[in-house]
Amino acid sequence: MREEDIQLALQMVANSTSVDDENEGDATATTSPGNSPKPLRKTRVLDISERRKQFRRTRSLNAPSPFQQFGPCGRIMKNSVMVMQIQDPASQRLTWYKPPLTVLVIKKVSDASVLAPFVQLVTWLLIEKNMVVWVESAVLEDALLNEDTQFQDIRDKLVTFKDGRDDLTDRIDFIVCLGGDGTLLYASLLFQQSVPPVMAFHLGSLGFLTPFRFDNFQEQLTSVLEGHAALTLRSRLRCVMHRRSDKRHQTLANHAVDSDEQCTPAPNSILVLNEVVIDRGPSPYLSNIDLFLDGKYITSVQGDGLIVSTPTGSTAYAVAAGASMIHPSVPAIMVTPICPHSLSFRPIVVPAGVELKISVSPESRNTSWVSFDGRNRQELFHGDSLRVTTSIYPVPSICAQDQISDWFASLADGLHWNVRKRQKCLDELSDLTASGSEDTFDEIENLKLYDL
Repeated sequence: MREEDIQLALQMVANSTSVDDENEGDATATTSPGNSPKPLRKTRVLDISERRKQFRRTRSLNAPSPFQQFGPCGRIMKNSVMVMQIQDPASQRLTWYKPPLTVLVIKKVSDASVLAPFVQLVTWLLIEKNMVVWVESAVLEDALLNEDTQFQDIRDKLVTFKDGRDDLTDRIDFIVCLGGDGTLLYASLLFQQSVPPVMAFHLGSLGFLTPFRFDNFQEQLTSVLEGHAALTLRSRLRCVMHRRSDKRHQTLANHAVDSDEQCTPAPNSILVLNEVVIDRGPSPYLSNIDLFLDGKYITSVQGDGLIVSTPTGSTAYAVAAGASMIHPSVPAIMVTPICPHSLSFRPIVVPAGVELKISVSPESRNTSWVSFDGRNRQELFHGDSLRVTTSIYPVPSICAQDQISDWFASLADGLHWNVRKRQKCLDELSDLTASGSEDTFDEIENLKLYDL
C-alpha cells in the first residue's frame, strides 16, 4: 500500500471516531439495515500496511474503467498516482510531431533474394525522400551486394553501426525491416528502451509479424511517413537475472569482509518480444523449476521446461507447446509448461502487471538454461533467480490495414488457422435425398452434366 493510501485511510478512521462514539450506546443504530458498515479500524489499516511492506507490487495494467462506485456502498479507494492508462487499441494511430529524418533498414542476413529489394529501398529513401539511412556494418561486407553497380553509387552515403557497440537510442526515427519475423525480433533487441515505429515487409519464409508486401513499397512508405497508419503496441517482457554470486559479493562489500574482492555490477535487464524459455538443457533429468507470482509460491514445474511469453509470442513457441493464441493488444503474460510431468498442468494467463520469479528448485537434480528470444543463452544455477514482468517500452508495429485484419490474416496465412473442407449445405443434401433410392451417384452426376 502506498503512503498516500495509508494517510487517506488513517484520515478516514480519524474522521469516523466521533461518529462511532455517538453511536456506541445505540445498538439499533449499528444494526439497522439502512446503515453502512463501520469503517476500518486503525489497527486494521496498520496491519494491511505492514503486510504490504513485505512485498511491494510493481504495477498493474488494467483497462480504464469509467465507474468508480460499485453498488450502493462499494467504491475504489482514490489514488492520486496513475500508473498507466491503456488506450483503446482501435484508436491507436501513428502521428509524427516532427518529420522523420533518419531511418534504420534491417535486412535479412545471408539471403540473396533480399538484396535487390534492399538496394531499391535504400536508393529510394536516399534520393527521393532525402533521409539519412542507417544499416548494420555487416551488411556492407556482403560480396554479392558489393557487386551491384547501383549499390556502389550509394554505399558511401549510408551510416553504419555495430551491434553491441553502438547505441542507437534517440538516433533513429523510423525502422524498416526486410525479411521474416527474425528481423522484427532483431529490431526489438537493438532498442532496449523506447523503440521507433517499425514497418516490416514480408520477404522471409513465414512472415507472421511482417504484414506489408514489397510490390508497391513507395506508396505504402509514403503513406506511413505522412502519418496515415494504424499501430499495434506489442508488449515486451523485462527479464532480470539475479545471481547468487552477486548477492554474496554484495554482502561481503556491505560488511567489509574482504576489501580486495571486487563486487559484480548490478544485473542488467533484457527486453524480449516473443518469450523467455527455461529448459533443462543437455541434462537427461527433468527440470524442476519453482514459480512465484508477486512473491507468492505458485507451483513447481517438472518437465522439459517453461515458456513465459508475451501475447505476440503466444503464436510462436507457446502455441507449439499447446498454449492459446492471444491478440497482441491484450495486456497479459502467458505461462506455458513444456512437456509437463502432469496431465493437469495447463497453460495459464496472468495479468501483465505481475512479477514472475523463476528459480531452480533446491531438490532439483540439475540446473536449467535460459534463452531470451532464442538468444543470449545462459545457465541458471541453484540459488539464481529470473524475474520477469511487462516492460513499459512496447514495440510499435505499423499495421498494413488494422489490428484485427492483420492478425487474423496472419493466422490464416501463416498458421492455416481453422482451414478445413467446406461442409455441404442443406440444399445440396436435400437434392441427393430427393432423388430415388434406386439412383446411383454416377447417374446423378450424369444428370448434372446433361443439365449443363
